[in-house]
Amino acid sequence: MEQLHAQHLRLLSHLDTPHKRSLATEINWNSRLIGIRGARGVGKTTMMLQHIKEHYGVAPATALYVSLDHLYFSRHSLIELAENFYYHGGKCLCLDEVHKYEGWSREIKNIYDAFPDLKIVFTGSSLLNILNAEADLSRRCVSYDLQGLSFREYLLFKENIELPVFSLSDILQHPLETSNAIVANCRPLQYFGNYLQEGYYPFFLQDNIDYLTQLQKVVSMILEIELPQIGNVDVGKVRKLRSLLSVVSSGVPFSVDISKMAQATELNRNTVLNYLANLYRAKLINMLYSDNVNLKRMQKPDKIYMENTNLLYALSLTQVETGTARETFFVNQLSYSHMVEYGKKADFVIDKTYTVEVGGQSKDGRQIANTPNAFVAADGIEYAMGNKIPLWLFGFMY
Repeated sequence: MEQLHAQHLRLLSHLDTPHKRSLATEINWNSRLIGIRGARGVGKTTMMLQHIKEHYGVAPATALYVSLDHLYFSRHSLIELAENFYYHGGKCLCLDEVHKYEGWSREIKNIYDAFPDLKIVFTGSSLLNILNAEADLSRRCVSYDLQGLSFREYLLFKENIELPVFSLSDILQHPLETSNAIVANCRPLQYFGNYLQEGYYPFFLQDNIDYLTQLQKVVSMILEIELPQIGNVDVGKVRKLRSLLSVVSSGVPFSVDISKMAQATELNRNTVLNYLANLYRAKLINMLYSDNVNLKRMQKPDKIYMENTNLLYALSLTQVETGTARETFFVNQLSYSHMVEYGKKADFVIDKTYTVEVGGQSKDGRQIANTPNAFVAADGIEYAMGNKIPLWLFGFMY
C-alpha cells in the first residue's frame, strides 16, 4: 500500500492543470459508481486527479488514486486493496485504466455490494464495454464518455480564454448573436488552424513535446496493445489493422468499397468490417451512414473520416486537403452529442432534421436552396450571415 500512496501523492503534488473539462461539471460525482471511458490521451486521469484534489485534498486517507497496471496487483487483488482502504477510513476509491486488470468488472461489482458507503470512480479505454462486461454493472454504474478537447476547451486550456458553451439550437437559431458573443472576446480564426493540427489532445500542454510524434505513439499503443487486449483482435493481425488504418487515413473522406479495401489489405470482407468497427470503437475513425434508410445501411458505412483532425494530420501519407480537415472537424464536434449522417443532397444531416453543407468562405447555399432547415458551415468567416454560419462556431458545443 505504501507504494500506491506514494504514487498518489506524487501525482497530486505535481498536478498543475487549473482548467477543467466541461464533462467534469456534468458528472454526478455523488453517484456511488462512476465509469469514465475515453480514448488514450484525452485527459481521463487528469480529470480524476482534479476531482480528488478539489474534494478530498492531497493526502490519500479518504480518497485514493490507483492505476491498475501497478505492480502491486501482481501479488494483490483489487478486493484486497478496497478492504484495506475502506477499513482505514477510505471514502472514494479512484481506479485508473481498469481494462488492464483481468476480471475488473466482477471485482468492482463485489466491492460495490460489500461496501455500500464507498464511492468508486473508474476510467477505461473507449473500447471498454461497461454494460456488457463480465459482470453486469448496468444497474449500478453511471457511465460517461470523455472526448478530446473542443475548440472552446482548446482556447481555455491553451490561451486562457474562457467562453460559454452553446447548444446546437443556439448556433442554428441565433447564429449572429452566438458568433458576436465570441468574436467580442477573441479572434477565433487566429487559433482555429492550430487547433485543427495540434489541439485535440491535452498533452500539448506538456513541455518540450513533439505533438504529432506523441500522437503517433498513442495510435501505436491502441493498435498494438488495447485492440488485442480488449477488442479481441489477433495480435498477429495488427500489421493488417495498421494497413487498413493507413488506407483510410490517406483517402478520407473515404467512400467505402469493402471489396477494394479487402483487396488492398489482403483481408476478407467480414474481417474488414470487423476491423472498421474496432477502429471506430477505439476512437480512431468515424463511420457515417446514409440518411436513406435501406438494407445497405445495415451492411457497411457510406463514408469514413478520421475521428479528429489531429489524427488526420498525424497519419495521412499525403498532404491534408483543406476540405477534408473542415469536414472531419465538423463530424467530430457534432457526433459527440448528435446523430450525424451522410447526406445525399448535401454533406451532412444532423438529427434527421438539419441539413448542413461544409465549405470555405466563398461557399454559397445554392445546393441547399430549396431544402428546409438547411445551413452552410463556412470556414474563414468570423460572423454568421443568414444561414451561413462560421465553421469554428460548431466547436463551442461542449
